[in-house]
Amino acid sequence: MIPGVNPRQMKAMMRQMGMSQDDLDAQEVIIKTNGKVLRFSNPSIQKITMQGQTTFQLSGEYVEEEETLTIEISQDDIDTVSEQAGVSKEDARKALEEAQGDLAQAIVNLS
Repeated sequence: MIPGVNPRQMKAMMRQMGMSQDDLDAQEVIIKTNGKVLRFSNPSIQKITMQGQTTFQLSGEYVEEEETLTIEISQDDIDTVSEQAGVSKEDARKALEEAQGDLAQAIVNLS
């Protein structure tokens, strides 16, 4: 809140302006962006509603991590790429991983 202002008066003024603020009890907040993950542990979160719109204010310490993609590659996909490209199953798996699971791209890369 604002220093030097009585919290009770502040709530009354906010209510008169159609605003409300609630503190949320959260253990962790994860924000995923393109290629990065921001992980907030024990964050301070305020939910603010004003004129029908809700916004959230987040503060606290965070750790920035690189986003890792996990791609599931089925045995059928490996067999298909192996047969179509005429390579070993190990090479087919590597090609599928490099192509992020895209069968057509893996076959083209091996050909």
